[in-house]
Amino acid sequence: MGHMRTRSRTYAGRSAEQRTAQRRRRLVDAAMEIWGDQGWAAVTMRGVCARAGLIDRYFYESFADREALLAAVWDQVFDETMALLLEAIADKLDQHPIDQLRAAIAAFVHDVAGDPRRAQIAFGEHAGSPMLEQRRRQALQQATDLLVRTGRPYLEPGVDEDALRMTTLIGIGGFVELVTAWHAGVVDTDAERLIEHATEVGTALAARYLRTDLTAGR
Repeated sequence: MGHMRTRSRTYAGRSAEQRTAQRRRRLVDAAMEIWGDQGWAAVTMRGVCARAGLIDRYFYESFADREALLAAVWDQVFDETMALLLEAIADKLDQHPIDQLRAAIAAFVHDVAGDPRRAQIAFGEHAGSPMLEQRRRQALQQATDLLVRTGRPYLEPGVDEDALRMTTLIGIGGFVELVTAWHAGVVDTDAERLIEHATEVGTALAARYLRTDLTAGR
């Protein structure tokens, strides 16, 4: 009997759990496309289901409501972005911390330039959605945590932790606003100049916290 129940749950070589996960991915992908093209407010349950080619009942199989779907899209983009930054830093671990910073900035900027839909999700208008505004604030704090954590081995002993965190938050918040303006066309420059300028500003902010042997000649 147990074998028969297992067979009844399998269809086209996939288990019920696999089919549910696949439908969820289709819904998230569809929502990402709509959001990336038209903004978050255009994401509706019926529109997403139509784009995904699924009937409405499958929406509630994975999501309680539209806000839960929007959160899933945001979280996916954020997690992928953090993974991208970690990979960029890891590739430069044997180099100067400012070179690591530049690599992370470059990876971020090129990702924005290379995928307009993801850029719209990250840097488009979030007003009107308290959940998305909260997620954006959390993202800034998590990015601050990442930069402080990866930079710690290069810091002078006994740095003022509160000042370090405030400075890092200023740097990341300002950088995000710069990239947002660049994505919107308000800042008219190319990617390489943006990367170089952001790296110069980051270097200036980091100088007061880095070990003196790392700042000489930079």
